[in-house]
Amino acid sequence: MTGADGGTACDTWPLLLGIRHHGPGSARAVRAALDAARPAAVLIEGPPEADALIPLAAGPGLRPPVALLAHAVDEPGRSAFWPFAEFSPEWVAIRWALEQGVPARFFDLPATHTLAWEDGEPPAWEDGEPPASGPGVADDPQGPGLGPASDGDRMRVDPLAVLAEAAGHDDPERWWEDVVEHRGPGARDPFAPFAAVAEAMGALRERYGAGGRRRDLVREAHMRLRLREARKEFGSALAVVCGAWHVPALREKTTVTADRALLKGLPKIKTDLTWVPWTHRRLARAGGYGAGIDSPGWYGHLFRAPDRPVERWLTKVAGLLREEDRIVSSAHVIEAVRLAETLAALRGRPLPGLAETTDAVRAVLCDGSDVPLALVHDRLVVGDVLGEVPESAPAVPLQRDLARRQRSLRLKPEALERELELDLRGETDAGRSRLLHRLRLLGVGWGEPARSRGSTGTFRETWLLRWEPELSVRVAEAGVWGTTVHAAARAKAEADATAARALADVTALAEQCLLAGLPDALPVVMRVLADRAALDTDVGHLAQALPALVRSLRYGDVRGTDTGALAEVAAGLAERVFVGLPPACAALDADAADEMRGHVDDVHTAVGLLTETLAGTATGGADGASGEEAGGRDQAGAEEGAGAAGDGGRHEDGRDHGDGEGGRKQGGGWAERDGRDHDGRSRGGGLRERWRAVLRVLSSRDTAPGVIRGRAVRLLLDEGALQPEEAARLMGLALSPGTPPAAAAAWIEGFAGGGGGLLLVHDERLLGLLDTWLTGVPAESFTDVLPLLRRTFAAYEPGVRRTLGELVRRGPGERPGGAAARGAGIPGFAAEPDTARADAVLPVLRLLLGLDADQDTTHATPKVTPHGRTPDGKQDDKRDGEQDDKRDGEQDDNRAGGRAGTPAAAHGGADHDSLTGVGT
Repeated sequence: MTGADGGTACDTWPLLLGIRHHGPGSARAVRAALDAARPAAVLIEGPPEADALIPLAAGPGLRPPVALLAHAVDEPGRSAFWPFAEFSPEWVAIRWALEQGVPARFFDLPATHTLAWEDGEPPAWEDGEPPASGPGVADDPQGPGLGPASDGDRMRVDPLAVLAEAAGHDDPERWWEDVVEHRGPGARDPFAPFAAVAEAMGALRERYGAGGRRRDLVREAHMRLRLREARKEFGSALAVVCGAWHVPALREKTTVTADRALLKGLPKIKTDLTWVPWTHRRLARAGGYGAGIDSPGWYGHLFRAPDRPVERWLTKVAGLLREEDRIVSSAHVIEAVRLAETLAALRGRPLPGLAETTDAVRAVLCDGSDVPLALVHDRLVVGDVLGEVPESAPAVPLQRDLARRQRSLRLKPEALERELELDLRGETDAGRSRLLHRLRLLGVGWGEPARSRGSTGTFRETWLLRWEPELSVRVAEAGVWGTTVHAAARAKAEADATAARALADVTALAEQCLLAGLPDALPVVMRVLADRAALDTDVGHLAQALPALVRSLRYGDVRGTDTGALAEVAAGLAERVFVGLPPACAALDADAADEMRGHVDDVHTAVGLLTETLAGTATGGADGASGEEAGGRDQAGAEEGAGAAGDGGRHEDGRDHGDGEGGRKQGGGWAERDGRDHDGRSRGGGLRERWRAVLRVLSSRDTAPGVIRGRAVRLLLDEGALQPEEAARLMGLALSPGTPPAAAAAWIEGFAGGGGGLLLVHDERLLGLLDTWLTGVPAESFTDVLPLLRRTFAAYEPGVRRTLGELVRRGPGERPGGAAARGAGIPGFAAEPDTARADAVLPVLRLLLGLDADQDTTHATPKVTPHGRTPDGKQDDKRDGEQDDKRDGEQDDNRAGGRAGTPAAAHGGADHDSLTGVGT
């Protein structure tokens, strides 16, 4: 038989075309060989169950890259892929057969065996070893560096690496590109390249046998059986397109009995197959695909470029860099082409390859920088091309429903990650949000929530969308829950709620149901939630569960969901947290105390949101008035501690909330638990008052860790439920000399952490107390408290740290209220630098600079008292007598050299430009 152009005829049938998967040179050679041979049928490496899917490749709706997906019917998560790119030789053979009207068949091991045969699990051979049939099964010569001659023990052999090494090359990829991919098919004999590759692989199989691939023996036995069947059906004029490694095995003369013996006992499983979209990124080896390639975008360009591939490639690179606002001219492209060709000549390559073009792009177009080069590699060398599959392809009902929803909401799957901003007040965006949340509930992570940059309102959502090929498997797995996305998500939510072990998991599930718009699933979830909340006595679990419930209430308001039952559970959960939190904060170690501090913060935020939700209006002003009237009454500390904490129903000044006992809210149907009428307050206001009472208990309970006591004081102060004078009194008690330094530092961490810098900036009384305490910490204890202090102050914004440093350096004389503060004589502040305190750091500085190496300054004792007095004990009274204009005149000098008056300097030379720089 001769080709259409009168070329060389194929003398030997069947025509075995050994290729490399996803090789553009192999793909061009396959087309040329098929055009010359004109076979009666084409056999292609792939699962035979997919024969019915081959005709779909003839239509424009199936656009590569695509993959055959096989999954177990009863276990969709067990799956396998057979990817095809535009430049894959198998895809070229399929397209040629369909264009010529020639039958095409897959002839590899069926997927029913492939999926059932777990990795490393041999088939049920009687003696545990494959029968002696086929090439490489008998005793093969032992190759260098290999183990025993048996295939089960032999190491896996990389054929390309062995051939490249024999040719004197150390890079198999570069060698294969030079000899195959960068060369066109034989001009006179299109079958010559395949004959050369088959001869090389035959030598390898003769030496190394199966190369450690025991499964290949089974696959090749099935290939030979299918090849015999095709000969009976179509005659001997067959073309076989398969991996070059299998060509010697297909030429081997074996018996049918021996091949069937190899297939005896293989496990089976019921499977379904379909086409799914694939991406160039998943063809890359980095994506985990075993037969992948490093540069699918480059290979695709080589396959499509009719001529001048280097010039066309560098032009594409220039276009990409121009889109990123880099200056790239035509002269750059010309010089890059010249450099690539010169490098190829120097390296003895027939054509500039990817290495040469990359070096040219780096040197000429990227000015030697690898930053833009990384963009070129990601966008062009690898690429984000996503294939398409027609609607006529087989799919599970859930996949079809998802496709319909994607079209109706105009959400097209894309391989390139993109950001999607949603406004939930619009119907289309609300539908998109529900779809994405339902898919996340089903385990289909098409979109990931991200932080919104434009707004923090609950009506806005931001998503990062990226469609990955394996999501098709996740959709097939989720198909067991229902035929539509809505039904499947509802069934999955109900099942997850029933199977959930932790209370926080159930509350998170309730939040997901509201986000996904699944009101039908809420009754089951809420019933499980109420049961778990009633039985769970761990306050930590309750505190973890409450924030998710409260967020759900807010989302329900935005999405128009009925959240009445959720509000009742959230209020009851909050009450249980209030009762159990103070005892749970006793006898905690440092790690447990820090974790509990996080729970306190979460509950505080949740109570605020829950109050607004239950009251229907913001209660900040009304609630604030309960503790401090508009006239600004002073609070009595003792009365506040006894009445508010123990009573739970009084104002901070000790007054009752109402006139009578057992008052009920008009029309509300509920009674306050303390039995008092709250002057018409909503239930949310009562929750907030009881939470404040809990914080007062925590702030004054000695058994609670310092970090929790400090946090409770800070939260009360922020809420306006605690006067600054009382906060200063509690800080003074916590930082008194009788308190261990570590406990005091923990109190500071709880009080000043998380945005406490602004509080210290605007309240110089608290800053002075903190400064005085830090100055008085003994030297031997300073290193113990330093990590806590650094962790606290390092979280402040740079501007806050700078302001605090200036306040500590110059004192509060020029700020509002500075005169009063100056008159009060707050220790630690002075109008001028304290030279005695500055001298304390000099020994350590000399040691660090090597000026006084012989002097031992490890235990140097500061010549200053904790309150900033001079060694003779006299207080610097200049601050009371000098005018502010003198301070202004000395301002610049103090900025240059006045950093010595810092408390931390007395403890080993820590730089104290600001209080927040302790120990830096």
